Amino acid sequence: MDNNSLTQRDLRVLWHPCTQMHDHETLPLIPIRRGQGVWLEDFDGKRYLDAISSWWVNLFGHANPRINAAVADQLQNLEHVILAGFTHEPVVQLSERLTQIAPRGLTRCFYADSGSAAVEIALKMSFHYWHNRGEKKRTRFISLANSYHGETLGALAVGDVALYKETYRPLLLEAITVKSPDCYHREPGESWADYSTRAFAEMEAALARHAGEACAVVVEPLVQCAGSMRMYDPVYLKLLRQACDKYHVHLIADEIAVGFGRTGTLFACEQAAIAPDFLCLGKGLTGGYLPLSVCLTTGNVYDAFYADYASQKAFLHSHSYTGNPLACRAALATLDIFRDDNVINRNRELAAHMARAVAPLADHPHVAEVRQTGMILAIEMVREKKTRAPYPWQERRGLSVYRYALEHGALLRPLGDVIYFMPPYVIKPEEIDLLASVAREGINRATA
Repeated sequence: MDNNSLTQRDLRVLWHPCTQMHDHETLPLIPIRRGQGVWLEDFDGKRYLDAISSWWVNLFGHANPRINAAVADQLQNLEHVILAGFTHEPVVQLSERLTQIAPRGLTRCFYADSGSAAVEIALKMSFHYWHNRGEKKRTRFISLANSYHGETLGALAVGDVALYKETYRPLLLEAITVKSPDCYHREPGESWADYSTRAFAEMEAALARHAGEACAVVVEPLVQCAGSMRMYDPVYLKLLRQACDKYHVHLIADEIAVGFGRTGTLFACEQAAIAPDFLCLGKGLTGGYLPLSVCLTTGNVYDAFYADYASQKAFLHSHSYTGNPLACRAALATLDIFRDDNVINRNRELAAHMARAVAPLADHPHVAEVRQTGMILAIEMVREKKTRAPYPWQERRGLSVYRYALEHGALLRPLGDVIYFMPPYVIKPEEIDLLASVAREGINRATA
């Protein structure tokens, strides 16, 4: 088996995600044979440093021996069982541990298989809560401009990235979209906290205007990942929690991408010392091993559904693989690593090294901003530094960086013209230096 033969077989039968398949007439697919730590290896023996954690899911490296062992052990006992009317130890143990480490008050876990599905659960559960309470005029959701919450129709409706949403707009419920606290737009000299506080005025006004019809506000805490890795200050979350309480509207925190240490704390909400009414988790939950997501919520929400069968208040939502035992064991092993290995403190050292490694790019004539929140770092390329005028999207400058990086042993998959690092937590300082070097030269060539 070699790269070319597997590629040709692939192109005859597969349709790849988030891809214009025509690109692969000139952009070769990379068939991966195996992974180890932060490295992926193709069938021709070439290695690639996985700088994006294989779509933000891998926390502790490919083929992690501790997670491998946990999944292998579970395989000997139970691969799957229906979670309606049945239960099993891994899902109970995982739920116990998640409710212990999550922000206060989140005491119930409802499982699914993807981040989008977890968001759908939160949206439906919030709407259904108000329905069960007799407040049937509440049918709308408030979300941020430039947000992304997934590809299923409900999740897509509360997102605001036109690239993903515009085609499907006729199919979607109409969300109330509010200005983002994205600090890329702050005035010269203005702090992140000051800008995020100023941006909150529009959210306050939207809540005041729509409180009687709004079920919930849904946000990605601190980083709008698919929205070009734009970032904001924790003060916005603190103000949002206060306002949601004031206007009696739920707060949904979509931490699918930013949870489990990505932002410098285990959960991004911790940095604002707040607890949402719904916390959506996925991606890194299993360390990147198996599809599993969860929506955590409060006893108050749970109680609104707890009634005799004839009341028809039950939450009749399900997924075939809900609470899959193999995935739960992978998640438990992932939580064990967090518990045992001082991960968050080590991540802070790695994040500081990332900042130092790319610091020279801040002065690049075609870099508008280098920004960072914990283990997420983004470099935004622009045509004009002073005005921040972007390159025409049709020029695909980011794709040029992607191609250069692959040629030089790194997987950097830009978001438009934003180059970002979101590596597994087992990355070494010298590997960060390699990424910085590849990114720097790739940007030089893409903007020459």
